[in-house]
Amino acid sequence: MISIKNLHKQFGTLEVLKGIDTEVQKGQAIVVIGPSGSGKTTFLRCLNTLETPTSGSVTIDEQTVDFSKPLSKKQLLSFRKQSAMVFQHYNLFPHMTALENVMEGPVVVQKQDKQQAKQKAEQLLTKVGLADKMNDYPFQLSGGQQQRVGIARALALEPKVMLFDEPTSALDPELVGEVLQVMKELAAEGMTMVVVTHEMRFAKGVADEVLFMDEGRIVERGTPEDIFNNPTEDRTRQFLSLIQETEV
Repeated sequence: MISIKNLHKQFGTLEVLKGIDTEVQKGQAIVVIGPSGSGKTTFLRCLNTLETPTSGSVTIDEQTVDFSKPLSKKQLLSFRKQSAMVFQHYNLFPHMTALENVMEGPVVVQKQDKQQAKQKAEQLLTKVGLADKMNDYPFQLSGGQQQRVGIARALALEPKVMLFDEPTSALDPELVGEVLQVMKELAAEGMTMVVVTHEMRFAKGVADEVLFMDEGRIVERGTPEDIFNNPTEDRTRQFLSLIQETEV
């Protein structure tokens, strides 16, 4: 579903991604872990072209973008439609209800019929457990409810791939579970997902594979069991020992 070849990203003289090569199979849930500043979020944003890579290529489904060549706005927009992103800070429109937030993309971007978009939005908000909150505005919702609206909004675009950028890091601890539960259900339904997170329990319980990133590179990749119980790289072991200390 996703193929990434020799992906580089520089901000001025700072090289944030240093040649990422990896693949994600259809229906896989891939969790990306690593220390702050390791390039995880930049990697995710490059998959959605919210950041334009400096070089390398990304294929999603059968659509490939080669970033070493000039790209038109139309090419980038077409490629971006393959995936949808769920952000750390929800990014909901404050002047719109939950229902209107979920409808906005299909109506404005995809030019869907409003009634059709409304029906789909109602179904998705029910799916994420917010059937009774459709007409509430973001300020009337908890952080966990806002993030579930964000997930419904991303699903409304019918993406081939869902990208999650630390979706629970802005939440109070007691609200984390409700968002992770929705993500677990999506994974169980076979949605292809790439998730940047600090939630190690989610990584252990849901990921098909875990990528450990450090200093702009994928240092190690394996099943949750391999990564958490038998990491082969010293840097991975060092990171996980620090994480486990803070979790105790």
